[in-house]
Amino acid sequence: MVNLRFYQNGGIPVIFSSDQNRVNLINWAKDNTSFNAEHIEVFYLPNPESGGSILVGLNADQNLTFDELRYLGFKIYKTANANKISEIEITMPPISEKCDVQVMQSIAEGMIQATYKFDRYLSEKSENPVKKLTINYTPDNGSEEKMQDAFNKLKDIMDGVFLARNLVNQTSNYIYPETLAQAAADSLQHLGVEVRVYNREQIKEIGMEAFLAVAQGSSKEPKLIVMKYQGNPNSEQITGLVGKGITYDSGGYSIKPSDGMLSMHCDMGGAGTVIGTMYALAKTKAETNAYGVIAACENLISGTSFKVGDIINSLSGKTIEIGNTDAEGRVTLADAVYYATNNLKVDQVIDLATLTGACLVALGEEYTGVITNNNAFYQRFEAAANKVGEKVWLLPNDKKLAEANKSRVADIKNVGGRLAGTITGGQFIGEFVANNTPWIHLDIAGTAYLSKENDYLPERATGVHVKTLVELLSAN
Repeated sequence: MVNLRFYQNGGIPVIFSSDQNRVNLINWAKDNTSFNAEHIEVFYLPNPESGGSILVGLNADQNLTFDELRYLGFKIYKTANANKISEIEITMPPISEKCDVQVMQSIAEGMIQATYKFDRYLSEKSENPVKKLTINYTPDNGSEEKMQDAFNKLKDIMDGVFLARNLVNQTSNYIYPETLAQAAADSLQHLGVEVRVYNREQIKEIGMEAFLAVAQGSSKEPKLIVMKYQGNPNSEQITGLVGKGITYDSGGYSIKPSDGMLSMHCDMGGAGTVIGTMYALAKTKAETNAYGVIAACENLISGTSFKVGDIINSLSGKTIEIGNTDAEGRVTLADAVYYATNNLKVDQVIDLATLTGACLVALGEEYTGVITNNNAFYQRFEAAANKVGEKVWLLPNDKKLAEANKSRVADIKNVGGRLAGTITGGQFIGEFVANNTPWIHLDIAGTAYLSKENDYLPERATGVHVKTLVELLSAN
């Protein structure tokens, strides 16, 4: 737990190498310890009499990015935790004319990020030697009230991020369509978010045949989860957030190798983000309106599974040739996105999906690939992503590339070949956006679930884009 107090003193001091009043101490540490005062290096210098100091390397021009400040906060917390320090004192110097509230939020976010762990499957829990870290924080400037309000909002948003992580990290014997729907209801309804869950028969009545085709191989009943948050009753504008909700993906008859299935409980990473975002919007009382839509099911092999070569119908009326049953997420999203844009009539829509291995090849685990039909919408989204430190990369929505999705026996096929796979996968979904609704597709295959820790982000689930979506929608 992180307890941030403003304009108060006490605890182990955090000393920056740029502090001219502590030059002697910094030089002594550089000469006599492993501390080199390198950029955002953090080092604990013990002192039996005073309890010691936490030393931080800071560039001479103090030109830190907000993301570096997040990582700095993360490292300060980890250092305090490792040395069983329960209280620290930070007097923050000015950082290249950056807003003091944003500086504080970045430092505090890094510290909150450092508290996350997922150990619910371990019979012996890892003990955290510091139950609570108190940070007495003095900004370079800024009122205590503004600082406290900003910190409170940050905590609520990070609760949403952690909710998304916890959902995605749970394996498919714990999280499947029914329990995912229950988790959404349990997390959101008490905050005033309306949650409606549709069963197989109701989904059939709606006409979501593409979604049901993917679901038909599993004994677990599919669930359509529809969440509504109305934070601005004076506005008619509403945003649709559609999350891929494949709670386990074997690949179907286009079966994955065993190693490829190991982490496929994370194939509902988009759904986790949507639920986490709806939570954060409600918790922060964001003045916006949003629908969250998740078509949740498993993609398994059985005598009733959909097959390669099948031609299936969809809610939009378009027929789909199945060229690969492991390209199932886009098939469920075809119905979910059409439902959001046609049935719910949202004014703009964003879908999030762990969609393609091609995105991992192109952008690694660092960037989310993006396709859009509306550049103005994307520019607002990109500005929000940059502000909160979530990297995105716009890919060309080129009609020539979309020709790869053409079918000779149906209106469209669900695979466009190995070339430009991230783009053609996104373009397939784009064919099911009704009414020319402004649309953004986020391929989070690389960013939703990490193979190893990346600075302040943990191994496994990240809750990627909860922060971006809250920032985007709160600014509407």
